[in-house]
Amino acid sequence: MNRIIKTVVLADETATQALGAWIAPFLRAGDIILLKGDLGAGKTCLARGLICSLLGDTEVPSPTYTLVQTYTAPKFEVWHFDLYRLKNEIDVWELGIEEALDDGVCLIEWPERIDGLLNGSELTVALNKKDDRRVAVLTGNNDWKARLNDA
Repeated sequence: MNRIIKTVVLADETATQALGAWIAPFLRAGDIILLKGDLGAGKTCLARGLICSLLGDTEVPSPTYTLVQTYTAPKFEVWHFDLYRLKNEIDVWELGIEEALDDGVCLIEWPERIDGLLNGSELTVALNKKDDRRVAVLTGNNDWKARLNDA
């Protein structure tokens, strides 16, 4: 059963990137992070903070047009998917998600496009706009709760 692990008010883009950087050290090969939120909610910004935390200062473009970007981190590959333009759930296999699930870490923007393929073991970061800031709600199973609550 998934439950709320943490709620964070994010004042700006820097805070959103910092949340991604905070998550990065807890990642293991095979992890899936679901990034939910409306357009402009900060999904790519959070992914950028996470990826730069693992790799140092590197360019992290939005995968909106390429649908997937990959990065080689010291312990695993990071696969950053943007499924906004995905028309059919099964099309995700053509993007290499099977390989990513084997030994990489997946960051998935617009995971609603593949709901039928998810099993509930993912960490979900829901980003919601509230006035002039964002609120991030992290939900996950007991494994995620144990990992993140130790921080």
